Amino acid sequence: MGVKDRTPLIAGNWKMNLDHLQAVAFVQKLHWALKDAKHDFESVDVTVFPPFTDLRSVQTLLDADKIPFGLGAQDLSVHDSGAYTGEISGAFLKRLDVASVIIGHSERREYHAEGDDVVSAKVQAALRHGLVPVICVGETSEDLEKYGASAVPVGQLEKALEGVAADAEIVVAYEPVWAIGSGQAATPQQAQEVCQKLRDVIAQRLGEDAAAKTRVLYGGSVKASNIAGFLREPDVDGALVGGASLKVDEFASIIRFQKHVGV
Repeated sequence: MGVKDRTPLIAGNWKMNLDHLQAVAFVQKLHWALKDAKHDFESVDVTVFPPFTDLRSVQTLLDADKIPFGLGAQDLSVHDSGAYTGEISGAFLKRLDVASVIIGHSERREYHAEGDDVVSAKVQAALRHGLVPVICVGETSEDLEKYGASAVPVGQLEKALEGVAADAEIVVAYEPVWAIGSGQAATPQQAQEVCQKLRDVIAQRLGEDAAAKTRVLYGGSVKASNIAGFLREPDVDGALVGGASLKVDEFASIIRFQKHVGV
């Protein structure tokens, strides 16, 4: 299985949920749940993406308690500094030991009118500051009907990779917008088909070595009950989890997919 060549990544996007106190309590409970279950922390990478106001508190907890979770941010500015009220620079995130940042999430594209040019600029901003961009691509139900399953995400990724160096570390997340929050996930076969084509784009733009090492995630109504099917596919290397990442037991079960399904 292809995922065995790339350490699986389970990423929890908390969106605009949990204040800093709730975030600290959640991370503690998640860590305890995994330890109680004798989880092998080296078998799966876990990254949490709290709101900006939670980052310092979560970072302090992870460091103090030596909790082996990665810390990510949900967005960043295309600018490094200046008169940009409300924006967050990649430089600020790096000083907080943030390792990665979500870019181009469907909600940013829809509610904040972030097109492919903005996504591309944010990818460059992340890389300038040593942050790993988690590049989100996906299609709406209208896109799916008009263009087919992979045309829109492939085009989005091609634009996002413009100017990216072959040795840059990136993560790609395929999120079919028609599945997010609907309770109706894509099938593992649908996810595999698109993720394979996204890996082909990486190979064409950055080379075969980059394609072989880059993790491609699936995101869209991911749950403990369906994660195993996705992770069995050779080109699906993990998941970008939304609502289910806000429930300790559910998220812990997703992270432990290898144990409870014997993958």
